[in-house]
Amino acid sequence: MSYKETTVLVVDDEQPLRNFVRRNLEIRHYRIHTAANGLEALAIFQNYSIDLVILDLMMPHMDGLEAIRRIRQSSYVPIIVLSALSEEEDKIKALQLGADDYLTKPFGVGELLARVQAVLRRAQGVPTSTNNRLIRGELVVDFEQHVVTLNNQPLELTPIEFHLLVYLMENAGRVLTHQSILRHVWGEEYGQETEYLRVYIGRLRQKIETDPADPRYLSTVRGIGYSFSA
Repeated sequence: MSYKETTVLVVDDEQPLRNFVRRNLEIRHYRIHTAANGLEALAIFQNYSIDLVILDLMMPHMDGLEAIRRIRQSSYVPIIVLSALSEEEDKIKALQLGADDYLTKPFGVGELLARVQAVLRRAQGVPTSTNNRLIRGELVVDFEQHVVTLNNQPLELTPIEFHLLVYLMENAGRVLTHQSILRHVWGEEYGQETEYLRVYIGRLRQKIETDPADPRYLSTVRGIGYSFSA
């Protein structure tokens, strides 16, 4: 997908910020829709083909968290949160609802563009493999179909969950550090966002483990990272 084919929905109740994001993306040939709150955003989302949503959390009429929840009921479109709320608890709430990334205000143009490009790469890309299938226990990745099955049943995975699980499966038996996982799955711009991993590992455990509290596949190596066992 080229920039000219990419449509971005920018949602923020502060018009100066909407204009700032819009100008800096339009000059790079993204198509832009804007909304001042979650209700406006959902109406636009339902009527246009949107490739990326960038939204604030604190908005009138419908806040960003509720907007994320409703979007995720029907779509895995990438979502970047822009928020003045910098507490880890706020980030975790947004990620648990399905946000892909979290950018704290104020931010620079370079950081915004890097995050936009990173989430779009993840949404479009397919993990590379020399084989058509990757098998670890009852988990099977079919790269041609871009699907993961568990006991022959397909799993419903977001793009990030897919890339994260494949990376762990490809390195079964190895301890992968937080930094290496973040840089491989999210992008070279990442490395310190360990709360992202806690949320997404937790989501994967809910989908692939018989008992998420006593995981068979995804092990936590405290203070270091995670390991996949088959």
